[in-house]
Amino acid sequence: MTQPRVHAQFDEATHTVSYVVWDPAACRAAIIDPVLDYDHRTGRVSHRSADDLLGFVADQGLSVDWVLETHAHADHLSAAPYLKEKTGAPIGIGARITEVQRTFAPVFGLDDVSGDGREFDRLFRDGEIIALGGLQVEVMHTPGHTPACVSYRIGEAVFVGDTLFMPDYGTARADFPGGDARTLYRSIHRLLALPDATRLYLCHDYKAPGRDHFAWETTVGEEKTRNIHVGGGVDEASFVAMREARDATLAAPVLLLPSLQVNIRAGRLPDPDRDGRRFLRIPLKP
Repeated sequence: MTQPRVHAQFDEATHTVSYVVWDPAACRAAIIDPVLDYDHRTGRVSHRSADDLLGFVADQGLSVDWVLETHAHADHLSAAPYLKEKTGAPIGIGARITEVQRTFAPVFGLDDVSGDGREFDRLFRDGEIIALGGLQVEVMHTPGHTPACVSYRIGEAVFVGDTLFMPDYGTARADFPGGDARTLYRSIHRLLALPDATRLYLCHDYKAPGRDHFAWETTVGEEKTRNIHVGGGVDEASFVAMREARDATLAAPVLLLPSLQVNIRAGRLPDPDRDGRRFLRIPLKP
């Protein structure tokens, strides 16, 4: 069976890993979780990271068939619309993005978010199969971090978003609206039921204590035996207690507010005003 080839691109500013994955026979590719460069101190945005992905695609002679999001990210803005503009590839995400839209559009007072997911080109349901050249991409609904999280299984590779981290770092938080530690545990074990040799590609890395390099690729077998939160047979109740206690100590992601209001629009920035200026909304709390 032909296996996909994978190119990872790490954005140290947001600790995010974007991927180009492709069928080496057909040269058809998908880009997963692309980053829009955004400096929250100045409000400046750029497409440097996205252009690097496009440069790699061009160098390899690939055609991009899909831009895939694992979920509506809360730690970086998505470059999906820019990549769609440049390649013509549709943007896909899990179907339950509609719940995330309906939760967060009122938080920001947004009247241009549909709540039905129409901002995206394709809403994937669990078990759906899409083609990538001669390869098949299986959509696995893996909620818990958010209700809309999906993983993409392509041959012996799975792109798991924020569900799992490297074994020495553990698992994703589950305290965002719609998140749930018990659901996350069950999603993780759905992934860990795959063959031990299955390669898992992660969306983030923060260098666990004692590790001096970033890493984002592991295997099901390594996670089952070594993951500090779920490895070695940790039971559901123990995981939920640990995860909820840990989440209670975590600060909000630095880019939470700008990221969510952009990413529930499929990465589209707010429309410009009459002078061509765009503005993000920051809701204030009393």
